[in-house]
Amino acid sequence: MTTKIERRIKIKYRVRNKVSGTAERPRMSVFRSNKQIYVQIINDLTGTTLVAASSLGMEACPKKEQAAKVGELVAKKALEAGITTVVFDRNGYLYHGRVKEVADAARNGGLKF
Repeated sequence: MTTKIERRIKIKYRVRNKVSGTAERPRMSVFRSNKQIYVQIINDLTGTTLVAASSLGMEACPKKEQAAKVGELVAKKALEAGITTVVFDRNGYLYHGRVKEVADAARNGGLKF
């Protein structure tokens, strides 16, 4: 029997076999812990992080609202860096809850998936 974390890692590798970031279309990776949420926009060809945002240091509010703010922040930073289209990597998490909030807020912020 596999644990929750092992299950997520198996899904993550399955998704990462199909999703890869390039210079024209980098990968937007989401990581969520119990308290925080982190987003990076990554160029996999060079292995560099182009833009990053997290909920660290944000005021205490519900987690879904924090996720939406992080999505808006990463979209703003990406547009300033000249990135308009990305490939979304949910990192093995279900496209639900906080992960969905980040994606929707980034779309509303101007990023195209």
